[in-house]
Amino acid sequence: MSSYNVERFKEIFEKNFTYLSGFLRNVKKFPEKVALIDTDTARQWTYSELNKEANRFASALIEEGAKKGDVVMFQLMNVPEFAFIWLGCQKTGTVSSPVNFRLSSGETAYTIDDSQPRIFIFDIALKEMVKEAIKLSKHKPKRLIYVGHGECEFAIPYEEYVKGKPDFEPIEPPQEAYSEVTRLYTSGTTGRPKGVPLNNINEVLTAIDVIVSLGLNKNDILLNLSPWFHRGGIHIGGPNPGLYLGATIASMKAFYPKPALEAIEKYKVTFIIGVPTMYKVMMEEQKKHHHDLSSLRGLVSMGSPLDRALCIEMQNVFTPNIFNGYGTSETFWNTLLIPEDLPQMAGTAGRAVLFDEVRVVRVYEDRLAEPEEIVKKDNQEVGEVIIKSLKCSYDYHNKPEETNKKINKEWFYTGDLATWDENDYITIVSRKDDMVIVGGENIYPIQIEEVIQEHPKVMYCAVVGVPDEKRGQALVAYVVKKDETLTLEELKNFISKHPMLPAYKRPRYWRFLDSLPMTATGKKQHYKLREQAREDLKNGLLLR
Repeated sequence: MSSYNVERFKEIFEKNFTYLSGFLRNVKKFPEKVALIDTDTARQWTYSELNKEANRFASALIEEGAKKGDVVMFQLMNVPEFAFIWLGCQKTGTVSSPVNFRLSSGETAYTIDDSQPRIFIFDIALKEMVKEAIKLSKHKPKRLIYVGHGECEFAIPYEEYVKGKPDFEPIEPPQEAYSEVTRLYTSGTTGRPKGVPLNNINEVLTAIDVIVSLGLNKNDILLNLSPWFHRGGIHIGGPNPGLYLGATIASMKAFYPKPALEAIEKYKVTFIIGVPTMYKVMMEEQKKHHHDLSSLRGLVSMGSPLDRALCIEMQNVFTPNIFNGYGTSETFWNTLLIPEDLPQMAGTAGRAVLFDEVRVVRVYEDRLAEPEEIVKKDNQEVGEVIIKSLKCSYDYHNKPEETNKKINKEWFYTGDLATWDENDYITIVSRKDDMVIVGGENIYPIQIEEVIQEHPKVMYCAVVGVPDEKRGQALVAYVVKKDETLTLEELKNFISKHPMLPAYKRPRYWRFLDSLPMTATGKKQHYKLREQAREDLKNGLLLR
């Protein structure tokens, strides 16, 4: 028997534990504080002004007849309207669903059919792709809206949609702690993206995790250099943690190294969030044109492991306080390297963060391992990373079979292969699908990629396997040069002398490319390169 009224607490909790409640507290506490900066136009919104913009959009939704549970899908870059829409949806109980603006028309049609949005909003630059996507999709959104300057015959401009709409709080928000707030889509590193529902509990705990882990305060100015539509975008330097805390967020429509450095200097940005490829080109630009980056007190790197050499260079150029996170769209970040870990633990993914438990378990062909079947903590035995996290809804939208493949008891099975040590530091070695078997030996591309990327003339590379009659598979390395003088012989000589790469792990085939296929979040799409490698081998395009 409980010593207090549990049902009353549950009722109060479920009604009030929402992300919107936290944002509105800041509107009351800091009405004149800058909440949002558009670095492309230099326009700024205070908390009071940002709330009014969200209210206008919410009022337009209500007039539209949108109701709780309806989906508002938007394909936008990092623009202020993204924040207006995300907050406005929460004021009406509708579900906001930001999707990748780099999708093809067929992929966009797929997400439309999957979530069946009532309203679809897109950047004007995407109008031809969206027009084709709407033709391809079976579901037709009731309203199409575009953001940006230009003409579009099949949609109305955002400004027209919200023009003259009331800017006061529209209604009592029809949301509770367990209500779905946001529906994100996985980045598609292994195939078609899946819808990930996030409720208010997920949103609030994610914000708290970031605030505590990074040591943020209300005076911070956050600039996410990567797209907001993905989990690390919206939930690190995008709207989620900053607006829940009462800090300032800065938007930059698209990433370019020089404007990014200029924005840091001009607006005294304190935290930046991005992926290693972004930081590499920013450092090259910084060498050419020096910018004052002294306001930075933290940098977060996501998307891929951070090698030691790059980490040290980033510490020297940006700030000593480097954070490197690992996670998934479903669970957010789950392990983190913090400044005191670096550079000595660079290359690992760090240890479990607040609210999370992370394990490495055995891998079986016919079933998921039980959570207790952990591999040795010797940094040698490879297993699958599994995660228990309160930032995860433990479900996919409309895909029960996919959910069953990923969930066992209270654990989410990532599909990432890793080792770990006695202090629980995780080292990611591959995706299950990316592992290459050469002559019966399991080979993990990340280790080889890190070695190749240590060469000073290499920007980045990706390693995949192709069929081989004698060995089963052979390794192919695709390399993007930092310095055009780099030759294949020079690169092969470099790796032949590297102490961490035995002969059987050296690529048999090579090809130099101008770029690698990547997701918008900076993750290499090995599955696309595997397809390309087969064609390149057939067409004689691979070097030896």
